[in-house]
Amino acid sequence: MKHLLLIGIGPGNPRQITLEAIDALNRAEVFFVLDKGAAKDDMLRLRKELLERHVNRPYRLVQVEDPLRDGEASDYVGAVQDWHRQRAALYGRLIDSELADGQSGAFLLWGEPGLYDSTLRILELVEHQHFSLEVIPGISSVQALAARHRIPLNRIGEPLTVLPGRRLAEQAQIDNLVVMLDGHCAFAQLEDPDLHIYWGAYLGTPDELLIEGPLLAVKAQILAQREQARARKGWIMDTYLLRRR
Repeated sequence: MKHLLLIGIGPGNPRQITLEAIDALNRAEVFFVLDKGAAKDDMLRLRKELLERHVNRPYRLVQVEDPLRDGEASDYVGAVQDWHRQRAALYGRLIDSELADGQSGAFLLWGEPGLYDSTLRILELVEHQHFSLEVIPGISSVQALAARHRIPLNRIGEPLTVLPGRRLAEQAQIDNLVVMLDGHCAFAQLEDPDLHIYWGAYLGTPDELLIEGPLLAVKAQILAQREQARARKGWIMDTYLLRRR
C-alpha cells in the first residue's frame, strides 16, 4: 500500500520544525510541492531548503502548478468546494503516477495540518486510490503569534475563539478571539474602544512584522504596513488576536 505523510513545518521559521517532522521527512521517498506562482516563490524556496537541510537520503521532488481559486466569487463556500475538487483530482493523479506501491510520499504543510489547512479534507475527496495516511503536527501561526508578543492565548476561565476574517463581523461580543485568513482586514471596521490587538505577519521569517496596542490607536498603522509589505513581496500571511481589556 502507498503511504502519505502530511508534515507540519511551522509558520515560517525553519528552526521551528519538530524532531518528529524531521524523522518523517527521512521516511519519504517523494515530496509533492504545489507551485503557487512567482509571487510566492519564498514559500517554495523554504520547503526546498528544509529538505536540503534535514533529509539525508535520496528523494524525488514533484513540483506541480496549484489550481487557482476564484477569490472574487460571490459564493465563497461553493468556490472553495470547487477548488478542493480540482486539488483532489490533481492529488489523485500524483498518487497514481508518482508513487509506487510500498512507497511513502509527503506534503509539507505550513503551520499545523489540523488548523485552517485543507489537505485532510481534500484527500477525503480523492477517488479510486488506496493509501494509508499519517499526520505530523506542527507549530501554528497562532502559537507563534502568542510567543512573539509574549502573551498567553487564553485567559483564566475564558474560552478562546478562532475564526476566519470573513466571520468577524458576525460576532456580537469580542472578548478573546484569534482571526486568521483576513484578506479584507475586517478588524478595520471595528470601532470598539475597549479592544486591544496583537498582530503579526510573516511570523518567524526575516520579514516578520509585529504591532500591538489599542485597536483604534494602531489599526491605521497595521493597514499601512500590511499594504507596504504586500506590495513589496506580492503576498502576505498575517494573523491577530483581539482581546477586550
